[in-house]
Amino acid sequence: MLWIFDLDNTLHHASPGVFPHINRMMTDYIIRHLHVDEDTANRLRQHYWSRYGATLTGLVRHHGVDPRHFLRHTHPLEDLLPLVETDPQVARTLARLPGRKVLLSNGPAHYCAAVLTRLGIDRHFSAQFGLEHIRFAPKPSPHGFRAVLSRLRARPGQSWMIEDSADNLKTAKRLGLNTVWLAPGEPRRPAYVDHRLNRLSDLVRLVR
Repeated sequence: MLWIFDLDNTLHHASPGVFPHINRMMTDYIIRHLHVDEDTANRLRQHYWSRYGATLTGLVRHHGVDPRHFLRHTHPLEDLLPLVETDPQVARTLARLPGRKVLLSNGPAHYCAAVLTRLGIDRHFSAQFGLEHIRFAPKPSPHGFRAVLSRLRARPGQSWMIEDSADNLKTAKRLGLNTVWLAPGEPRRPAYVDHRLNRLSDLVRLVR
């Protein structure tokens, strides 16, 4: 059994502090490097995120931005790590799950590795796939899912994707993976979602 975990808002709560800071850094980057005002930068960031699943994809395709340069400057660990909220229950949940566990994130590799270490759960993961490892093709593109399955020689039917993003799970399901949507308080469950959970710890009950 292979468990494929998203990072932000799945293994930790990124919305309160981490995401707003990254968004500000992205806006500042666009202002400086595309020479536009703040309103234009915000519109571009939101537009590319909505269209491609990541602001970076639009900047690379339409403005020739160097992806590694962008990721280094928009994910400064000295600013972001103090904002990461830890939860001991996450480590306990991972320890009780049988099988291999890997990370598949739209975040850069240095950020993924540092956050897992900060959360104290890096030892539970046999592999980490950041944006650089999937050719800067973020979810919901199928490339990342295929890269994980190919690299680990895993079968989709024996693999589970745990995500907070329903759009990403739609791709995972289309490729044959089992899908788990971490969506607290969400009453609906789309057809491409096999299980909807309120808490990550509910995974243990799901296995049983």
